[in-house]
Amino acid sequence: MKALIYEDEKWVNLTPLTYLRPVFELKCGTSNLLEKILHKISNLESGLWVRDYLISLTQKKHNQPVNKNDFFIEDLLLINGRWLAKPMDKLNLEKESIFMSEQEIVYAIIKKETINKFWKGDVYSFLEQIKNVLPIISIQAEIIKYPWDLVHKNSEMLKYEFDDKGKKGIEGDFSPHAVVHGPKDRLYISKDAEVHPFVVLDTNSGSIFIDKKVKIFPYARIEGPCYIGQETQIMPGANIREGNSFGPCCRIGGEVEESIIHGYSNKYHDGFIGHAYICKWVNLGGLTTNSDLKNDYSTVSVYVNESLIDTGDLKVGSFIGDHTKTSIGVLLNTGTSAGIMCNITAGGILPKFFPSFTWFINNKYMKGFGLEQMIETARKAMSRRNINLSEEEENIIRHVYKETQLLRNKYIKKTQR
Repeated sequence: MKALIYEDEKWVNLTPLTYLRPVFELKCGTSNLLEKILHKISNLESGLWVRDYLISLTQKKHNQPVNKNDFFIEDLLLINGRWLAKPMDKLNLEKESIFMSEQEIVYAIIKKETINKFWKGDVYSFLEQIKNVLPIISIQAEIIKYPWDLVHKNSEMLKYEFDDKGKKGIEGDFSPHAVVHGPKDRLYISKDAEVHPFVVLDTNSGSIFIDKKVKIFPYARIEGPCYIGQETQIMPGANIREGNSFGPCCRIGGEVEESIIHGYSNKYHDGFIGHAYICKWVNLGGLTTNSDLKNDYSTVSVYVNESLIDTGDLKVGSFIGDHTKTSIGVLLNTGTSAGIMCNITAGGILPKFFPSFTWFINNKYMKGFGLEQMIETARKAMSRRNINLSEEEENIIRHVYKETQLLRNKYIKKTQR
């Protein structure tokens, strides 16, 4: 039996986070969804199935077969890439069945005879057909449906994964003038990490995992549960409240609460970010702040595919796509969604939605200096971390630019009247 981790058509409900990556590369806790799933199937040969325009980059990033039909010639374990697999979750591989949670497929065991009968090269139609012929077993599992699901499950996953890793203690450089406030067995500091004087690590509410080559500068306070990824720097005086995951290679300052900052992104200066998911290569200008609670304490709605979706939650911050930047003093509305490669400047009450590749200046959506300049800016930003923008990444950006053009033009025309 082989295992195939796939993304289905519901990746669109996780935009803007999924424009440049498969759903299983989204993060929650200390790792992404793919890493959690692979941990469950370490004894099986595995492969991946993604949207066509992501195939080349996914092959380059992961040492696994991608969109290979030869996975459909023998018994197969088919796993939904939106599954948030917890350490205690178990797979039942005993009989041919579909395992579902709240109308969502979590995984399926499919015999080669069934595959031969129904497989026609399209995962979506294949899944719809086998649901009509195979036994369905209901299980309890977490399937990520919208961006805010990742944020609201983050604290829980941090607690589970700290225990699952089994690492405790201080291996790195911990200043004698720094303090652990709370149980010391809820702390792990990796070798090559540095904790400077006058830092407070508060483990009373949860564990803190500090990964390799992290630097935490003086007067920072970090509250668990928290994961600080490799080569991330916590700036002087930062107030890192509960439920955060950062990195790798982020710069974090100011106040942050219950947020995921995916990697290579900067929130260097003062300002508040709460209940947010920030993708890669994002730069938040000084004093950039998001609201995560409405003044009337009603539930927060977020734009998903142009429709406002009620999250059912009181605390929801912002969801910011890759390579987006904010200027000094930007104040983001509760439940803001900003696409990829946006440039958002301060001024008045900002809208809750920014289409990808738009500039927002003087309360108007604009096309900015165009796609070529945006790509060149991304190339420069990545080179500052000694990383090159690959041909595959550039091709994906160009594809998404075309796919989002009608929506972008609609918003630009709306404010140019």
